[in-house]
Amino acid sequence: MESLGELIKRWPLGAGMQAEAERHLDALLEEPAVRELRARHPELTRRDLRLNLNRIYQYVKEQRHCAACPGLDRCPNDIEGYYTVLECEVQSDKAQLYDRKVPCSLLKARQAEQQLRSRVRSFYIDESALGGSFSPTEMVTLEPERSAAVNHLFKYIKTTRENGLQKRGLYLVGPFGTGKTYLMCYMLHELAKSGLSGVIVYVPEFVEDVKSMLDEPARLRETIELMKQTDLLVFDDIGAENLSPWVRDHVMGTILNYRMNRKPTFYTSNHDLDALERHFSFTNKDGEEAHKGQRLMDRIRPFVDRLWIGGGNKRGLT
Repeated sequence: MESLGELIKRWPLGAGMQAEAERHLDALLEEPAVRELRARHPELTRRDLRLNLNRIYQYVKEQRHCAACPGLDRCPNDIEGYYTVLECEVQSDKAQLYDRKVPCSLLKARQAEQQLRSRVRSFYIDESALGGSFSPTEMVTLEPERSAAVNHLFKYIKTTRENGLQKRGLYLVGPFGTGKTYLMCYMLHELAKSGLSGVIVYVPEFVEDVKSMLDEPARLRETIELMKQTDLLVFDDIGAENLSPWVRDHVMGTILNYRMNRKPTFYTSNHDLDALERHFSFTNKDGEEAHKGQRLMDRIRPFVDRLWIGGGNKRGLT
């Protein structure tokens, strides 16, 4: 439907315009949306509707658009993702018609997804992994070998939703490409629906970037503070980084020291906990420092449940 203003430009002047207006009003009154409106508000007279001809026309036009919705990105309504609703109030025995714009279900869904994404920050992780299509059923049925771990993750999500933020996190360990990062992204996505914030960090690239932040102390402080304060923190592929004593002791140690007994931290790794401790105990600069590795592990080991993630390599690697 074209705009009412465009129609009026073609109407004859004088008495003919009034007749044309009445004809268009008759047509609008036969529209299902207007019939439903009058059924809800029998106090509306023909005169009331004539005085609000523009509102009625806009209402019918957008109802038609929504009935044949071409998708949010091609929404033909005046305001993308919004449609007109009409409401009636009776004041001094006179019915007054009001219009307002309300968001459609597609726009609400998009806004809800945007809110979820705003609660989860990623560092060096493909953003598509956070906004992907997650299938809880496939997580179990495609790889029976990891079903126990996946069910444990589902239980953890349920417990957090019901009882609030937990102090313990999870340590997902297994071979390359078995879906550990995918499972953590799923968890962040699901708990973001409950209003929890999250950060997922790909540790090897994070460690290298931290070294470059030495000349940007404000940025470094902001990054560390974000990781300390977020509700859910995931260190992805920990143990694959080229660790320096300073990053281990003053960055990782600071973050984990703050979070233990406060907020849960999660890990994915190809190393079991004992192997991770050996990794933390050796740096290229200072060599073997067993007590330094143990100190960091004392902030990890007691605060996680270990989950073995087995199955085939989803990346097609050998």
